[in-house]
Amino acid sequence: MSDPPRIETDRLVLRARTIEDFPAYCEIWANPETTRFIGGSPISSEDSWMRFSRAAGQWRLCGYGLWAVEERSTGRFIGEVGAADFKRIISPPLEGMPECAWSLDPAVHGRGFASEALAAALKWLDATSTSERFCCIIDPANAPSIRVAEKAGFRLVGTADYKGAEINLYHRLRVVRAT
Repeated sequence: MSDPPRIETDRLVLRARTIEDFPAYCEIWANPETTRFIGGSPISSEDSWMRFSRAAGQWRLCGYGLWAVEERSTGRFIGEVGAADFKRIISPPLEGMPECAWSLDPAVHGRGFASEALAAALKWLDATSTSERFCCIIDPANAPSIRVAEKAGFRLVGTADYKGAEINLYHRLRVVRAT
């Protein structure tokens, strides 16, 4: 698969990213509020481009990846959600488990968009993935993301040191829905 499927929810569109999304993507990742729990420092446009293009490549290489998230009412790019294989060097290893991730513009935080987007992404992943388990990592101080993960069925399984910081490890079993 080279492009993600388009998924629409009540308020969002999950879709392939486009080059027109990149300026908004840069603004989101340059915001200290975005990176407060993800690395701690705003990201340059150069590093944003590496993240942006890596996310697009995941679809071709893995068959899954991060969708661009668009607010339906405005058509505005507001972030990303999905799963990826980041090849993290971490113990315990995450190998074999798609790693779910979400990051939205701080201007839309608190509106339930992350939960709505993640639920839609997981519904698709549950239906298409051969993996039995998904994971995510979250800074222990990031209470809003922890709530999003738990609402989506992720459960804390332990902690790990990742790049000198303690992070929480969460797992979620794939949900098989009756057709």
